[in-house]
Amino acid sequence: MSLSRRQLLACVAAFGSAACSRAERSAPGPVTRVVSLSPNTTEAVFALGAGERLVGRSRHCDYPREAAARPVVGGFADPNLEAVLALAPDLVVGARGPAGPDVARALEAQGIATYVPVVDSVADIGALLVGLGERLGRVAAAQALADGIRSDLEAVRAAHAAGPRVRAAMVFEASPLVVAGPGGFPDELLGLAGGANVIRAGGAYPQIELERLVALDPEVLIDASAELDVPPTTPSALLGLPGFAGLAAVRGGRVRRLTTAAAVRPGPRIALGLRDVARALHGPA
Repeated sequence: MSLSRRQLLACVAAFGSAACSRAERSAPGPVTRVVSLSPNTTEAVFALGAGERLVGRSRHCDYPREAAARPVVGGFADPNLEAVLALAPDLVVGARGPAGPDVARALEAQGIATYVPVVDSVADIGALLVGLGERLGRVAAAQALADGIRSDLEAVRAAHAAGPRVRAAMVFEASPLVVAGPGGFPDELLGLAGGANVIRAGGAYPQIELERLVALDPEVLIDASAELDVPPTTPSALLGLPGFAGLAAVRGGRVRRLTTAAAVRPGPRIALGLRDVARALHGPA
């Protein structure tokens, strides 16, 4: 992948503030051709039953499988404006990413509507779906999907609300060591799933020294650094790294891999992602 997992997460978290700074242009008529520049918006288009309207995607959009058949127009950091324009979309959705608002401004100058909503928390996912549903003429489907997600999330939260909090750390990269920090989307998932993030300073995705992690000594280490879509029993690559053997989680066999990208994407599969985090925290259900 051309971007690290930390960069991908940071892009998802960062674009919201830029989106709020200016109005987005709405499509003048029915939307029939959509280009998505982020995985969560690609998933949302399909979840709303409008997958046939998706005519382009970012290189990071890998779910659902049908998305792979769509032309690639770049990524978060390097969307190819010419490739997007060549697809003649009437709506471009996604994250602004490191490219900032320049791409959105360029698209709107060409008369192409954009939709880049704030999605940096669980609560924002429903608004993303409803807003996209309004643009795609799928309002009822969007509201039903948002309501179902809210119900599923509450069920997971309630299931783990009464038990003791599991002290945990979520690792996105091992070298340098990048973890979930306070105020970020993954930190929120840890809390909803009955965990207590041991990283309480440094921002949403801080880079820390291994010695700090060893000193904090989480009960469970969640490995979000490896490639997903492999059996959860596959050993974590963190186990063989120098220094990690000093962690209680390693000694106690409590290093657990995430099994789906849904856990790090604020999109329509977030309930599945939250269940994955809960499984990692508490062990198989």
